[in-house]
This record gives sequence, structure tokens and C-alpha cells, in this order.
Amino acid sequence: MKKVYVSTFLIITLILVLNLLANEFHVRLDITEGKQYTLSEATENILDNLEEPVTVKAYFSEDLPPHIIKTRKDFQELLIEYANKADGMLQYEFINPNEKEVNEREATEHGIQPVLINVREKDQVKQQKAFLGALISLNDKQEVIPFLQPGAAMEYALSTAIKKISVTEKTTLGFLQGHGEPSLSEMNQLNEQLQILYNVQSVLLTDTTDIPPSIKTLVIVRPTDSIKTPDLQKLDGFLARGGNLAVAINRVNGDLQNAYGYVQDIGLENWLQSKGILVEPNFVVDAKCGSVTLQQQQGFFTMQSQVAFPYLPLVGKFSDHPITKGLENVMFEFASSIKFVGDTSKRFNPLLYTSDKSNSFAAPQYFNVQKQWTEADLPLSGIIMGAALEGKFGLQTESKLVVIADGDFVINGGGQQPRRLQPDNVSLLSNTIDWLSDDTGLIALRTKGVTSRPIDELEDSTKTLIKYVNFALPLLLVMIYGLVRFQYNRMQRLKRMSLNYEKD
Repeated sequence: MKKVYVSTFLIITLILVLNLLANEFHVRLDITEGKQYTLSEATENILDNLEEPVTVKAYFSEDLPPHIIKTRKDFQELLIEYANKADGMLQYEFINPNEKEVNEREATEHGIQPVLINVREKDQVKQQKAFLGALISLNDKQEVIPFLQPGAAMEYALSTAIKKISVTEKTTLGFLQGHGEPSLSEMNQLNEQLQILYNVQSVLLTDTTDIPPSIKTLVIVRPTDSIKTPDLQKLDGFLARGGNLAVAINRVNGDLQNAYGYVQDIGLENWLQSKGILVEPNFVVDAKCGSVTLQQQQGFFTMQSQVAFPYLPLVGKFSDHPITKGLENVMFEFASSIKFVGDTSKRFNPLLYTSDKSNSFAAPQYFNVQKQWTEADLPLSGIIMGAALEGKFGLQTESKLVVIADGDFVINGGGQQPRRLQPDNVSLLSNTIDWLSDDTGLIALRTKGVTSRPIDELEDSTKTLIKYVNFALPLLLVMIYGLVRFQYNRMQRLKRMSLNYEKD
């Protein structure tokens, strides 16, 4: 028995010593799915190329709940790794704004606003101001991270902030206008992300103007008016000279007020087909989908309920491609299917697929919102709704073309209350533009955070299995430990009895 205690003590001591040494020398074993605690090659390149020192002031409150404290600790460890990699070109300090009024004033003046969190003290819940932001400075340039969301992609936020203030020349990115496309202000979430690495400008084609030579990537989002032949010829010339193109197109439109869906023809669909990508005039439906609000009359009352609507597919199946890396769910509105109709001289890469229960219906269509969908209605799987095409669209230079068969997925809209998009919708087009334009590798960091695994999207059988495993596994481990312990004591007792017997 004494040997057991000694061995246990030595093992615990060894573990404690290893943890202390790892903490002192900042060594960590990263076994997370997305390598959340390992600096990416993109970050290392940014730090290696720093020509002047960068200063990071982290404004973090103290005495906060454990999950908030973990955010502070994770950010501190990330800064330690940045400083080690930067070899003296990055310095940081932590400031507690709640400690002094001057610290709080300094934080708010830099754009770091506090958030209110609930803190439990002596069986009472009270609200406390908490700061979780940082100011990154290089000479007279400054960039602010106003709030670090627990579980968010910290490395992307920090690396892009450093990149933004250290870059000397940004790539110019163009958004086509003049054919009913939304303005940049109607895509404010996307525009905010793109401003970090790009000079974003509108491109309006006329009889006397062409796509500027400075633009490497052109983006076309949801054109609603016809694109005439001269403009299509300018797109031909843009691809031929090595330009890259991202297109988000509505091949069909849906009118929920009249429960009717119809085909849209603007000329761009025929031009895309000539390049090798056919966006079909159909509606993709999927069992994994969004919902619409249905009003029902109950006597004198009008009741509202949320009803699943398969014409709003929720994309959760992606190919292994830089554009889709790390994405979880993208909500589409009246999407269409895509087919490759080109030749072998171009490389076709599907990006987005429907789930295993899906279908497509040719337009026009009348929508039955109250329809009860069965498996017989959704016999297909893996319908393609987005794809990338690489190859020579001219004589010599290779270009890239990405087509997404829904033009509304990234539009916030205008007015006083634009809608808020889920992050993956914005990341899909941001990643597309990065893949077409930027070679820094930051594309892989945007979605490098805590992976979403919502249990309510699992099958009922899987939910039941997880529930019983969570309930039974601890009991089973205790029982196994008890049996091993019982068997060990029994063997020791038999051994002592045997020794006593021999002694007699």
C-alpha cells in the first residue's frame, strides 16, 4: 500500500512540475480541432516582416466571472507568443480600467467601451462594468479592438489589426455598380471586414470607362438590371488580363407576399455559362432550412408562428477549400443549383452543397408555406450551390472565378434598421475575396475560434446517446475504479494471509 501512495505522490508532483515549467517557458500542447493555440503561418509572416515596433495596450477588467477571466488569460498567452515570435518588435501591457478613473477615461477615449455583465456575490446578482479590448499602435497609427468576444477568433482580430497599421500599400478591390447592385453601405458588415486589408471602391462602367488596371479582384453582388454586351466584353477583358471575379447572382427570385417564385434573366447567366458555369433556373429546397413567420387567425386573435421553409436552405456542408474552411452555417434565400459545363482546360471546385435531404424545382413556382414536407419530397443530396473555377480565360494568364447561386445572402439592406447577418454569411464572401486577392493567409484565421456544435441540430438518436453517455459514463468510471480497488485490496489480503500461513 505504501508503494501505491508513493507512486501517486510522485506522479502528481511530476505533473505539477511539468505544468509550472510549461507556464514559465510558455510551452503548450495544442490538441484542439482548429489549432486555436498555435500561431498560423500568416501571423508569423506578419510578425517577421515588422520593420518598427508595435505596442499593444490590453484594457481588461479584473475580478470577473471565470469564463471572462479565461478570455483575459487566453489573450495574454497569445500576446506572449506574439512577443516571442516578433523578437522584440512587439511589446504589450495590461491595464485595469476599473482600478483608476484615468485608466477608464483612457480606454473609452480610444473607443473601448465597457459592457455590463452579471456577477454573483453572496447569493446576489449585480451588474458590473467590464472592459475587454485592446489598442494596437505603431508610430502615429492606431487600431482598436473594442471588444474581444469570449470564444471568438482572437488571432484574426490581433493579426489583422497589426497588418492594417503596418501595411504600406493595400490591394484595391472593386464592386460593380450600375445594374441594380446594392451599394457598399447596404453591405456594411462585409464592408467593415474588407476595409481592414483592402481599398474598397465602386466601379461604374460607361461607354468611355473600363475596369481600372489597379483592380485585381472585381465583385458582382445581386445585379437586377440587364448587363449589356459592352459591359460583358469588359468583363471578358478583365479576366483575360488575369483579373479575378466573384459573382453572387440571383437566377430566381421569390415573392413571399404573393407566394410566387420566378426566373430572372439579366444576361450575366448566359455569360457565366459561356465560361463554364451554368446557374440553373430552379429553386433549391432543403430539409435543413430557415423559417418564415406565418400568421393564422384564431377566432378574434391573430397568431404568429415560425414555420420551416425549405426554400431558405441553411448550408452546412462544405468542401475542403480555403474559401469554406471553418464555416459552419450559411443562410441562403431562394438559391439555385450550379453545374459545370466547361472543358478540361479549367479546374472546377464545388464549394457548397445541400444536405442529404434536398431537391430542386424548376421556376416558376407557387409556394405552399403550410406544406408538410416528407422524405419523398427531398430525395436528393449534395446539390452544388457555389463553385470556384480556375484556368485561362484568355490566351496566357490564369484567372479565378467564383460563383455563388444566391445574391442576397450578404446584403444587410438600407434604411434605419438594416438586418444583421450571421457571421458565416459575411465570412463566405470575405473568404472568397481573400482567396481571389490576398496571399497573406489571413483567410484561415477569420473562422479560427470556438467551433459551433449546436446539439439541437443533431438527430434524435444522437441526442439520446449523448444524454445517456453523459449520465452513465461517470457512474461507470466510478464502478470500474471501485472494482479495481476491491480486486487490489483482495489480492493484498490474500497475500498477507498466505505469508501468515507460511510463517505458522
